[in-house]
Order: sequence, then structure tokens, then C-alpha cells
Amino acid sequence: MSRNDLKGKVVLIAGGAKNLGGLLSHTFASKGAKVAVHYNSNSTKADAEQTLAAITNGGGEAFLFQADLTKVANIAKLFEAAKEKFGGIDIAINTVGMVLKKPFLETTEAEYDTMFDINSKVAYFFIQEAGKHLNENGKINTIVTSLLAAYTGLYSTYAGAKAPVEHFTRMASKEFGNRGISVTAVAPGPMDTPFFYGQEAPEAVAYHKSASALGGLTDIKDIAPLVEFLVTDGWWITGQTIFANGGYTTR
Repeated sequence: MSRNDLKGKVVLIAGGAKNLGGLLSHTFASKGAKVAVHYNSNSTKADAEQTLAAITNGGGEAFLFQADLTKVANIAKLFEAAKEKFGGIDIAINTVGMVLKKPFLETTEAEYDTMFDINSKVAYFFIQEAGKHLNENGKINTIVTSLLAAYTGLYSTYAGAKAPVEHFTRMASKEFGNRGISVTAVAPGPMDTPFFYGQEAPEAVAYHKSASALGGLTDIKDIAPLVEFLVTDGWWITGQTIFANGGYTTR
């Protein structure tokens, strides 16, 4: 089986029930991959079940796994469940994230802890478990944020908690490379999903739409092909964060 052929490959997607994660689940399943779809809570259960139904009705294979991944033991259980179900894992993608838009001086310790648990801790131990369990020549990808290249206020805990993932990506790619495993991160701009709108006032939404050079918010349909490329044809790219945001921010 070539590196680029998804048929029969096993893809594990954290946060794979809806938004970008849901689109990735559908995309990989439609190309013959077997998909382990993780979701966090009962509030996402209906979305997860719809995603599973769409995949199976289309002739694909998938299963659901609910867990709070801020508990590291649950990340291990997720990977173990995927291996037990499908016999191995070839691609691991982490779309999990949480946004908080709040002034620096008003952020609480509890908010800081929550943001770093979800955006940083989960990312670290997800990559760690992927390194333990992926088949040779596996692929790891994490979704981060284009705010990593922004000069702005109000997102200190969100951008701050995503920033370490760039370092995790570099370090893991160096350590896992001798097994043919590439490790990447993708940094979208503000995406046109409910994940974005919950934090933003109408005037902020208008600003974000106007801020990209190509105009508008990031469409998840423009991110999914990039992620797919990085874990297939683009496997030679490793240790890097790719900014995909229509010119919203750049380095």
C-alpha cells in the first residue's frame, strides 16, 4: 500500500464529530479509510451519531469514542480502542480546541488551567500516544491557530496555549522520524463555524472577515484538503506549522 492511498488505512480523529473534525471524518471515510471518531461530551453526541450514520450509510467503516481527553488516561484508551477495533492506526489528527476571548487582567486561574488543559495538554499527550501506537510511516497532525502569528490582545490563553504545539510538533517529528512518521500542524484563520461565533461580537466578526488578504473567514472546506495532503502526498513535510488563512496573518 502506498503512502498516498487511503483505502484501508485507519484514521483516528480527536474532535471528529462536527465542524472541521466532522468534515475530515467524512472525507477520509469517503476515500476508503476506517475512521475512529472521538467526541468529548453528551452535548456533541447527536453530531457524532449523525457523522457515524453518514459514514456507514455511505458504505464506510467508523466507530465512536466519547471521552474527556484532558484526562491523559482517556487518550490512551482512545488509541487502544482504535487499535482493538481496526488492528492498527495509520493517521492521527487532533482538532480539539477551545477559544477564550478575554482581557489579560480579567483571566482567572481556573480559565487559564482549562485553556491549557484543552489546547496544550491534550495536544502533547495525543502526540505522545500517537508516537506509541501509530504504524510505521504513520502521520500526525494537529490543528492550531493563525493567532500564533498575530499581534493582538484578548486571546492570551488561547494563542498562548496553542503556541507550545509548534514545539511539540518539531520535537516529535525529530524523535519519530526514523520510523517514517511525519508530524505537522495546521493553523487556520478564524473559521466560519459555531466554534468561532460564540466568542465574537458582530463588529469583531466584521473585522475578522475583512482582515484576510483574500477576503472572508476561513472555510473548513479549504482546510480539510490541506490536512489530507499533509497525511498523504505531503508526508515529506514534517516538523512544520502551515498557516492556511487567506492572508489573515503571516510570518
